[in-house]
Amino acid sequence: MLIDSHCHLDFSKFDRDRETVVQRAREAGVEFIINPGYDLESSRRAVALSERYPEVYAAVGVHPHEAKTVTDGVIAELRLLAAQPKVVAIGEIGLDFYRDLSPRDKQRRVFRQQLALATELGLPVIVHDREAHREVMVILTENIQYPVSSFKGVLHSFSGDRVMAEKVFDLGFCLGIAGPVTFRNARRLRALVRELPLKRLLIETDAPYLAPHPYRGKRNEPARVALVAAAVAELQGVGETEVGEQTAAAARQLFGLS
Repeated sequence: MLIDSHCHLDFSKFDRDRETVVQRAREAGVEFIINPGYDLESSRRAVALSERYPEVYAAVGVHPHEAKTVTDGVIAELRLLAAQPKVVAIGEIGLDFYRDLSPRDKQRRVFRQQLALATELGLPVIVHDREAHREVMVILTENIQYPVSSFKGVLHSFSGDRVMAEKVFDLGFCLGIAGPVTFRNARRLRALVRELPLKRLLIETDAPYLAPHPYRGKRNEPARVALVAAAVAELQGVGETEVGEQTAAAARQLFGLS
C-alpha cells in the first residue's frame, strides 16, 4: 500500500506508454498518485489525467521556473481548475534560486499569490525549494496561517537539514522523500532520514526525474516509489510495510484521500 505523493505523469516522456506505466504502478502496490502542475497547461493536463485514472489526483499550480509567465488571469484560471473534484492541493509552487529561470522578485511574488490562493480555497500546498531554504521558510511562516487539517503542505524532495525539518514540522508540514535517499553517496540525506519521524514523511518519485538506484539516470516512474520505501525502511530499521502504511496515512490526511 503505497502513495506516490509527487509524479509528473502528464509529461511527454510518458506519452508512448502511460497506460503501461500506470499498470506497473498498480502491480507494485501504488494506491494513489499525486500529479502536480508545473504551469497552467500542465495543471490542465493533471486534471484531465485525474479524470482518466481512478488512482490519479491532481494539484494545480505554477513552478518557480515559470513564475515569469504568471498574470492575474493565470491565477484566476488556477482558481477555476482547483474547483475540480479531484484537485487536492495547490502545487508545485515555491522558489528555485539554483537555476533562476524566473527573476527572484517574480518568484517570491508568485509564491505568495499561490499561497494566498491555497488559503482562500482551504487546500494544502506542494512546495518546491532549491537553494532557497531561508526565504521559503520566511514566506511560509508569514503566509501559512490557516487550519486546513493537521497538515498544511509538503516540502517535496526535501534537501534541508534537521533544524529546518523541525521548523517545517512546527508549521504543520510534511517532508517528501524521493529517489536520492537510495543513493549511497547521499550521506547527509540518508543520515537525516534515519532521525525523522516516519509519521511526518511522504514518499515520492518526482517522475520522470530522480530515478532511484539502480535506475539512476533513467526515466523514473511511479512504481519505483517502492524502492524509496525500501530505502527508508532500511534506514529506520523498520519493515517496508510499516513505511508504506505510515507514509500513506500521512498522504491521505494531507490530501484528503479516502
